[in-house]
Amino acid sequence: MNNYNIAVIPGDGIGTEVVDSAIKVLNEVSKKNNFKLNYKFYEWGSNYYFKNKLMMPKNGLELLSESESIFLGAIGHPEIQDHLTLNGLLLPIRRKFDQFVCIRPSVLFPGVNSPLKNVNEGEIDIIVVRENTEGEYANVGGFQYHETEDEIALQTAVFTRKGTERIIRYSFELAKQRSKKLTSITKSNAQGYSMVLWDRVFNEVSVDYPEIETNSLLIDAACMDFIRKPKDFDVVVASNLFGDILTDIGAMITGGLGLASSGNISLNKDNPSMFEPTHGSAPDIAGKNLANPIAQILTGAMMLSHLGENKAANDIREAVVKTLKNGNNLTSDLGGTSKTDQCTNEIIRHIWIQTKN
Repeated sequence: MNNYNIAVIPGDGIGTEVVDSAIKVLNEVSKKNNFKLNYKFYEWGSNYYFKNKLMMPKNGLELLSESESIFLGAIGHPEIQDHLTLNGLLLPIRRKFDQFVCIRPSVLFPGVNSPLKNVNEGEIDIIVVRENTEGEYANVGGFQYHETEDEIALQTAVFTRKGTERIIRYSFELAKQRSKKLTSITKSNAQGYSMVLWDRVFNEVSVDYPEIETNSLLIDAACMDFIRKPKDFDVVVASNLFGDILTDIGAMITGGLGLASSGNISLNKDNPSMFEPTHGSAPDIAGKNLANPIAQILTGAMMLSHLGENKAANDIREAVVKTLKNGNNLTSDLGGTSKTDQCTNEIIRHIWIQTKN
């Protein structure tokens, strides 16, 4: 029996609730497929910050290095500025373990209504590959004349040839496994150095993949086209900031953030990868058993695929699809009236129905 050590950071707000739901699903599917997930819980996040003025302990990264994967809920609290939570937990983890690939799929599942006209189930199936360790989210900059009328703020985007080439090459390899179509997103008409480098590297790497149909779009045009003609997209590669923006749009046109999973992937097998939903901590509904657990559950499936447990991952995805298609026990964001635990139990029911069939 395969055993996997999983570091779990439930986080804040609804994070604790949806992580609990996802772990219930993971336990059922691991039982069904004869492997074991050994969880180690870390109560880091906003509550930890209130007590310690840190989002995680100073040896937090060392502790996480002992795991094979990191399973993260949502991070954020209305009384803590977002840049503190981001730079205190998420970004250090991504950088320390070189999780340079951020995978964010947007799929219009059966039974889910898109706000777009003339789009049917299955007709939107986009994977955004987001560069995850540098770009616009590099923590490079500072203040001069801080909190005076002459204040200056500098925020430097960092683009390296190595970082740019490896995320683009990863995206080409992914496109080979899908419909052989790849779109690159930049803003090189305005950002004449970083984005021009990106465009140049994209063109150079494309020579090695003559079978892949390529396209380059400016971020503003891409945002419009995600709404006007989402069927045109398959694999999309973008910088840290632009990938973040596009995946929020992708989630909105495919049913909302409650269905949006995400993986922060390191290709170094000695490093843990980290899996988290794209939604926030939603403090307004936290503790009310109202949150949609599906994004976290699909994130669990992504983690299992990364660990090599593809059958179990597909069991989860099929159970989610059947739950959405049947329309029973869905949460309010999907037009239902059910609670978080009811939706979770419905997915678990479908996991075991597969066995009986």
